[in-house]
Amino acid sequence: MQLTYVFSDLASGMRRNLSMVISVIVTIAVSMTLVAIGLLLNTQVDKVEKSFGSKLQVIVYMCNENSSTPGCVGGAVSKQQKKAVEKSLDDSAYVNFYHLESQKEAYQKFREIYVSNDKSLQRGYETVKPRHLKESYWITLHDPRDYDKVSSLVRGMPGVDNVQDLRNVLNPLYDFMNGLKWLTLGLAALLVFSAVLQVTNTIRLAAFARRREIGIMRLVGASSWYIQLPFVLEAGLAALVGVGIACGAIATLMGVVVYGMLRGESERPLFTWVDWGDALVTMGWVTIGGLALALIPTLVMTRKYLNV
Repeated sequence: MQLTYVFSDLASGMRRNLSMVISVIVTIAVSMTLVAIGLLLNTQVDKVEKSFGSKLQVIVYMCNENSSTPGCVGGAVSKQQKKAVEKSLDDSAYVNFYHLESQKEAYQKFREIYVSNDKSLQRGYETVKPRHLKESYWITLHDPRDYDKVSSLVRGMPGVDNVQDLRNVLNPLYDFMNGLKWLTLGLAALLVFSAVLQVTNTIRLAAFARRREIGIMRLVGASSWYIQLPFVLEAGLAALVGVGIACGAIATLMGVVVYGMLRGESERPLFTWVDWGDALVTMGWVTIGGLALALIPTLVMTRKYLNV
């Protein structure tokens, strides 16, 4: 295979269809950016749920050495008191499952959330030790409307400090974030469909413009892959440029909005924000998706329009 001819044909094809190539790049860039935002929002919802629990969860905080509620007159919760709480949960028909978050696990979560650029605040955070935090049962219900039944079951038991249900606070937040996520992914789906149509139309126009050269290559016995390769490279190059723009947009979003405004300005954060690790994973999926979005229709359409 003469690669010089392939690359020459690639350059010629991109010059002929420059406007269509640019439109494909823009559509892939915008659609993949929206997909990435949707994925990051989904990750953020997971992080919020990890901190506060989902709509189906109730959190039962147990007594520690500093608790002063009536159920904690005996000091920190004992093993017998925890077993009594667990038996009540095991016997309840309203409880789907539960797990115990230890003081060490609570401390690790605290360290992840409470990080400040203010040195005085950070020194204050560092004085907190695992023993200062409370063990807690994270209870998942079959139906969130049964909260009162489970709450009354464990509230007031020896060793129980308090029972927390943040549905009234968290539901609007979850609904907003999930609504924004699905709106973003819905717009992305429309743009992905548009990108597929544009790639298809670009291949059709390119095949028509090069019909004479393609006919000659067929006569001289050129292989199917040799005829398809310039089209595949053209689509792949457009996809890479579009994905690069999308990744740049996500990097800008992370640097300016997440780190510059949300994480940087919040000295007392309530939960963990998405980080660069989450962004890099998202960029990886976006790269795979963008290339597939361009290459799969190209491979299908070249066989159709070129009859190879």
